[in-house]
Amino acid sequence: MCQHNLSCPSAEATDREAAVVVAAHPEQGWSLLCNGVLLFEDTGEILPNGKIVAPHRLTSAAA
Repeated sequence: MCQHNLSCPSAEATDREAAVVVAAHPEQGWSLLCNGVLLFEDTGEILPNGKIVAPHRLTSAAA
């Protein structure tokens, strides 16, 4: 899908969120990446194959 000179990570790559945003709708809380991933503001994702990735926010450890 990606047409950049330096290809963005594929939707299956662990760093898939580093792909370029091609459509952003912050008022709705989502962005479409050039690798076909729908990225939500809560860090959840829908991959092009329909697989859902649960939100994976980093949390700070309580001291």
